[in-house]
Amino acid sequence: MPRARSVFVCSACGHQNPRWEGRCPGCAEWNTLVEEARPPGSSEWSRAARETAAGAVKPIVLGDLEAAEHRRLSTGIGELDTVLGGGLVPGSLVLIGGAPGIGKSTLTTMALANLLGAGKRALYVSAEESAAQVRMRAERLNGSAALRIPVIAETGLHAVLATLEQERPEVCVIDSVQALHSTDLTSAAGSVAQVREVAGEVMRVAKSREIAVLLVGHVTKEGSLAGPRVLEHLVDCVLHFEGERERTYRTVRAVKNRFGSTNEVGVFEMRDDGLVEVLDASARFVAEATRAPGSVVLCAMEGSRPLLVETQALVSPSELVPPRRVVAGLDRNRLALVLAVLGRHAGIGLGASDVFVNVVGGVRVDEPGADLAVALAVASAARHVALTSGERPLACFGELGLTGELRTVSHAERRIAEAGKFGLTQVIEPAEHPTLRSAMQAALAPERSAKLAA
Repeated sequence: MPRARSVFVCSACGHQNPRWEGRCPGCAEWNTLVEEARPPGSSEWSRAARETAAGAVKPIVLGDLEAAEHRRLSTGIGELDTVLGGGLVPGSLVLIGGAPGIGKSTLTTMALANLLGAGKRALYVSAEESAAQVRMRAERLNGSAALRIPVIAETGLHAVLATLEQERPEVCVIDSVQALHSTDLTSAAGSVAQVREVAGEVMRVAKSREIAVLLVGHVTKEGSLAGPRVLEHLVDCVLHFEGERERTYRTVRAVKNRFGSTNEVGVFEMRDDGLVEVLDASARFVAEATRAPGSVVLCAMEGSRPLLVETQALVSPSELVPPRRVVAGLDRNRLALVLAVLGRHAGIGLGASDVFVNVVGGVRVDEPGADLAVALAVASAARHVALTSGERPLACFGELGLTGELRTVSHAERRIAEAGKFGLTQVIEPAEHPTLRSAMQAALAPERSAKLAA
């Protein structure tokens, strides 16, 4: 009888090594190799040997293939369908990650309820909560369709796979993939080996039975999906559910999608009766925008849609060395770049000041077009000058270069049109203001502009 093999698996990237090392050869992270027991015949080395011995495969010319059209299953949630590329594809695996309490289970329950109401067969697999707890959440949602969702509370992988084979649902939610475990492995649930095994077996059944599977996943403290990176490579679509638990707004964005674009984002609002689609988020953010110093409206692009969000900054004398740089909703490295350019090319040195920047509403902006909004908000807070155009707040967008120039960004016309729709007639943009100094002279009050020009 062959004996079990022990291997060392990286908890960060999933790399397998025959012996322990202090540093992972795959991702160069330190102290991430964990010993895992492999049953006989299941190692990657023996599998690779079997595949090599199978012989060569004749390649196919791409031009000779016919592109298959994927039929979609609409979730009944327009924002979610947009991010998915039109709905769920049968046989696909969608991984949804987000912080605890952000609303992942609520979103998937609402989607299953809508699909069940449309006559689709659905199944909810709860590996973290009891069936009674799932019912309590379903009772908060509007309508009685959520109470008709078939649910099983099971943590064993083989029991879940047997249920999928027997029930043959068209859509299945597994909450969560880190809580399932396979008895074929001796490691604990959530380990690298277990997550890889669970995802692989679920994918095999989903592809063979044409089941669209929604996998709910955990995230780390840094906000990235927990588990090995191979999990993201296995699935067809990876969705990030973002937002702050204290705020009502949530965003869903795709970072990987084999059946659609990754440039779309869905906006939701969390209420007592579940998640509600926000079809015109710009109207809410503009209505709540302040006219105080340190506030400016950013004309951002979230995928293919323009979005107006308020960007606020606070500058105060620091008692710490080095001073604090706190960012919410933006990349901290971009703030460091903006502050350096402000000090070098606009005469606003903040080396002895704490700087706080926030995108209001819990929205996260990941585009360079937000640079100008950050620069103007920080300059406004430092000079104590409000950025307004009459009774309306000032709007802007543009990428900031290291030499102080403003660079054009995509969809400028759509950004300006979105601002004009809400009465924001003055928009500071790179086409009219090629440098940061020019943009600040146009945005700040005349007496401040004269001081800058000097």
